[in-house]
Amino acid sequence: MTISQKPVVGQPVEAIPETIPNGPGAAAILAAGIGCAAIGILALAGDASKAINGLLNFYKPSGALSGVTTVAIIIWLAAWFILARRWGNKTVAMSRVNIGAFALLLVGVLLTFPPFMDLLQGK
Repeated sequence: MTISQKPVVGQPVEAIPETIPNGPGAAAILAAGIGCAAIGILALAGDASKAINGLLNFYKPSGALSGVTTVAIIIWLAAWFILARRWGNKTVAMSRVNIGAFALLLVGVLLTFPPFMDLLQGK
């Protein structure tokens, strides 16, 4: 029984199971995966294109990495905010969220692995 359901007359209140929404936690997990994928995608884009590399160069001593991490953090926070607002009072399928977050994490790791980046760029 969820929070919105009413108890049956004569049923003890203690016997009514209460479901706590897991939406905010799921939002944090999926947003972390989105942030990881963003780092990989931005790192690949910055490495593959001189124009994007120039746009991501926020601090010259560190090069495009400064922009990659800054933009990825903004994407992560925006995703977390949007998902938390949408899933705030909902119960979502955590298995699907975890699989999606892990897949996005894998994308982020692969795209920051230099041999894989070179393979994608044809180097």
